[in-house]
Amino acid sequence: MGDGMGTFRIAVEIDNPARPGKKAVLQAVLVDTGAELSWFPAPALDSLGIERIKVWHFRQADGSVLSRWTGGVRLRVAGIETLDEVVFGEPGDLVLLGARSLEGLNLRVDPRNKRLVDSGPAPAAATRAA
Repeated sequence: MGDGMGTFRIAVEIDNPARPGKKAVLQAVLVDTGAELSWFPAPALDSLGIERIKVWHFRQADGSVLSRWTGGVRLRVAGIETLDEVVFGEPGDLVLLGARSLEGLNLRVDPRNKRLVDSGPAPAAATRAA
């Protein structure tokens, strides 16, 4: 699902890694590589029993600071899954897939086709024996 200005939206499936089984599918999630964390509606996270772990403080474009709880989820996009820390979004907050989730999924944005694609092999610090 595409938006203007090179942005697009996708479906994201989430569940509680501590209690697998029950899932929620979030439709039209904005892909936002400029956001550190993913933001999902608090009612969806609460319905899955996701534990609120810590409070993060975020600075908005106007300079104001807001606080939001975060917790751990398992998320799936296009059949690929990862574990990640996500924000409990409040009414009025955007629902978005952020950079850390994309990195955990090993996906990158194809801006021309407005879709997510495999990032390929991840860099490694392994050494070769001489």
